[in-house]
Amino acid sequence: MDLITTTSDLAAACDRLSKHPVITVDTEFLRETTYYPLLCVVQMASADEAVVIDTLAEGIDLKPFFELMGNEAVLKVFHAARQDIEIVWHQSGTIPHPIFDTQVAAMVLGYGDSIAYDALVERITGHRPDKTHRFTDWSRRPLTADQMHYAVSDVTHLRDVFAALDADLKKRGRSEWVSEEMEVLTSPKTYDFHPERAWERLKTRVRKPKELAVLMEVAAWREQEAQSRDVPRSRVMKDDAVGDIATHAPTTLERLANLRSLPKGFDRSKWGSDIVAAVQRGIARDPATLPKLEKPRGNSNGAAIVELLKVLLRMTSERHAVASKVIATVDDLEQIAADDKADVAALHGWRRELFGEAALSLKHGRLALAIEKGRVVRVDRDKAV
Repeated sequence: MDLITTTSDLAAACDRLSKHPVITVDTEFLRETTYYPLLCVVQMASADEAVVIDTLAEGIDLKPFFELMGNEAVLKVFHAARQDIEIVWHQSGTIPHPIFDTQVAAMVLGYGDSIAYDALVERITGHRPDKTHRFTDWSRRPLTADQMHYAVSDVTHLRDVFAALDADLKKRGRSEWVSEEMEVLTSPKTYDFHPERAWERLKTRVRKPKELAVLMEVAAWREQEAQSRDVPRSRVMKDDAVGDIATHAPTTLERLANLRSLPKGFDRSKWGSDIVAAVQRGIARDPATLPKLEKPRGNSNGAAIVELLKVLLRMTSERHAVASKVIATVDDLEQIAADDKADVAALHGWRRELFGEAALSLKHGRLALAIEKGRVVRVDRDKAV
């Protein structure tokens, strides 16, 4: 294995790797104390070699690596690629393409929801990866021999995992399913995150337009503050505090001081007046410009339909050996229960063929579920009549 610490060595390694149709890639980074991930190490492997790049080496220019990530002639294989892609996108404005995510492929092939890398390696190769350095501080130098070995094993085992999954996908005719998911994963829209959309990440349930307007303004303020200071969002303000402010809409520092979710004295900090100003901006917003709040789907019929759809989803998942999570989410099921034309993944492409059509048939009584010999089975009611 080679440890690369200079731009010239990196350029030479990337040139060699670019001659292969497939390479495996992984990154090691830290983000516990920062908003943007700190890229510490990149490891890559071809069929012939494995390299480790010290991305923190003095004077190193990562341009050759970023160019390789954008090389259309080379398939880049990752496991759980989203964070790796986010890092490359943030540092270079380049999104790796084309890519293959072994976690997504494993879900499509029935290995369960979001299977961990080490578990997937063990199931496919029989090898049990060393987890010792999973939580190591990758920013410390020099890198140890054990860290190097750990980093390299990640991408060398990934070669075998990819080969097995790719062959299985082709055998089952599911390669195109994964390709569809990769297009979403490599879309700039997935990573082009703006502060005004920060509220979408929050699980806080707001019920009134005014609450939503305040939530949007306060979440945007927190996002901008976290970005400018390069600290995690929670260091600026906890999620529950953002939700609390949205609900109570404190328009003065005195009212802000009464919120229990904020640390004592927060109203007297330099951010107190910023938050009050954000609340006031929210209250002043025209309700007509706000996103529409979803109407509660809490009626008993809707809830019962969702429960039946969950049973159908589990049956479909087990029958076709596809992780239920990759077919449909609970939110998908709730939207299908409320609207036949809901714009959800489960009603498009291969998912509609596998599950969506049956879900609509179940909803409208054309399909029923029954228990036969201790198993839940589908009954086509059109044929049963």
